Amino acid sequence: MIQDIAPHIYHNEYSPMEPEEDSYLLYFEPNRTLAAWEGEQFDFPRFRDFPEVKQKLSDTVIYLFTIDSCRFYLAKELALPERKGFRLDSTRNFRDAAPQWLSFAGITAYQLWHWYDCHKFCGHCGCPMVHDGKERMMRCPDCGQTEYPKISPAVIVGVIHKDKLLMSKYAGRTITHYALIAGFTEIGETVEETVKREVMEEVGLKVKNLRYYKSQPWSFSETLLMGFFAELDGDDEDITLDTEELSTAGWFTREEAPAQPLNISLTSEMIWQFKKGLV
Repeated sequence: MIQDIAPHIYHNEYSPMEPEEDSYLLYFEPNRTLAAWEGEQFDFPRFRDFPEVKQKLSDTVIYLFTIDSCRFYLAKELALPERKGFRLDSTRNFRDAAPQWLSFAGITAYQLWHWYDCHKFCGHCGCPMVHDGKERMMRCPDCGQTEYPKISPAVIVGVIHKDKLLMSKYAGRTITHYALIAGFTEIGETVEETVKREVMEEVGLKVKNLRYYKSQPWSFSETLLMGFFAELDGDDEDITLDTEELSTAGWFTREEAPAQPLNISLTSEMIWQFKKGLV
């Protein structure tokens, strides 16, 4: 999956050190990122590429994280960013861009950029927020309200019955490939209850014998995904489709199940586990 970047090591502890010339300098706009793109290969700019940006932490130069010994920083402002071979392009490129460890850095940084962008002002009193010096946190100097990066729990469910897997397509999206049942956990709900509720809401089926598989941080939607396999409760395979969420759904054998060619997502890995007979 996209976060599997070994032998590289991701360090997410908040260690706001001053940047150096070869430190990565990341810049984002809504759904776009600045990089040097050459086919599927890409690279992020460094501080040396934008000498007008001071190598100093500030409200507009923010420490993000470190991978191995490479430190990543967010530039909240850049005048004329598209130069020296760098151009703004879709963050969706990270799904198949190489190297993978930089793609993982990109989606993680974009999640943090979006969080900073949405927390400029206190949601309690409306005053401008300030960066905390010790934690990755925004703090209101007036009322003391604190905000940490948002992570939304969600589930991915592979429903299996008589050696067939339930697969579906989302409604109203440009994505046309098949996926698994998925949904966010609601307030006051366990993830196990989320599994059962989402399957019932989207396809009108009951499930049993839930088996936890694996989790994945999915920064494209600020989500922590938790994957489960489950069995159909009963023999009634008839699907009642929620047409607001899904455009189609059906049962597929191991040979028929359409798998995504890129194994960067938890959904894709779970489908391949089924196709290979490992679940």
